[in-house]
Amino acid sequence: MGLFSLFTKEIAIDLGTANTVILHDDKVLNEPSIIAIDKNTRQVIAVGKRAQMMHGHVHPNILTIRPLKDGVIADFHNTELMLKEFIKMTIKMTTPRGYLFPPALKMVICIPSGITEVEERAVRDSAEQAGAKEVRMIHEPMAAAIGIGLDVLNPNGNMVIDIGGGTSEVAVLALGGIVTSRSSQIAGDEFNENIIDYMRRKHNLSIGETTAELIKFNVGSAIEELDNPPEDYEVYGRDLVEGLPKSVKVNYREIAKALNHSISEIEGAILSALESTPPESSADIYKNGIYIAGGGALLRGLDKRISALTHLQVHIADNPLMAVARGTSIALKNFDKFDFLIK
Repeated sequence: MGLFSLFTKEIAIDLGTANTVILHDDKVLNEPSIIAIDKNTRQVIAVGKRAQMMHGHVHPNILTIRPLKDGVIADFHNTELMLKEFIKMTIKMTTPRGYLFPPALKMVICIPSGITEVEERAVRDSAEQAGAKEVRMIHEPMAAAIGIGLDVLNPNGNMVIDIGGGTSEVAVLALGGIVTSRSSQIAGDEFNENIIDYMRRKHNLSIGETTAELIKFNVGSAIEELDNPPEDYEVYGRDLVEGLPKSVKVNYREIAKALNHSISEIEGAILSALESTPPESSADIYKNGIYIAGGGALLRGLDKRISALTHLQVHIADNPLMAVARGTSIALKNFDKFDFLIK
């Protein structure tokens, strides 16, 4: 068994629309889910951060592609190529000199709770084509709950909200299962589109996805009144009237208005999940509160907004960006304990 383990590497993957996080031997690879390829030769030029730097700046012979959309694979071939490169990077982190023989890879990948069988098959096929000998899957809300530190095997009900790049997952968990869940395609990418549209309408400024992400990070907010507001943020782009480069300053109140409709959609999913939760689990949630993970959890004031809506305590996970990947890794390391949670 010991000899076999030398040639088997266990990898936990949070294959996200915006970012892919891979954990292997306590090492973490966190890269944007983007790939740059040569349009003529179809060869991979870069993946992750290097490809992200090219996005919006490259010449016509280079394509930058985000192969995942709304939490699922939209481009099978480029997802496979991207995963292969990420796995090479991960193995190199832990074994700089490489292997005499390629190791067998055992992967656990987290997937949205609302995924279809066809979409699930695409994830499995991509992982296998990227070199996995064994592929198992765990639902994102369950992985997030484990990563937060909740006892998912306990009979007590817990509500977890995971707001990622492509999907927002709302789930009530108890006894190692999902009691009720809602999945929405309103998430980080939609927030970016809201910001791009707002800058176009209100400031006649054309910006790209990367700039929208920076705005969200620097002055993104879910409410218009913050106790510790961020400073106004200077945004650079192209003037839609004159066609020239220009800059404008935006504040968090503007971005709160821009994101209001999308956040309301997520609130609707939360209320719908609460309405269909069994009474005993509702009582547990009243006592335990709601837990938020994912990049969306970092949006200023989101916890206060959801708390005001539900009249419940809202807890932001420690390092919410890593909660799902951390939970996937814990499930992989404790396979005997969590085997029935993994498909």
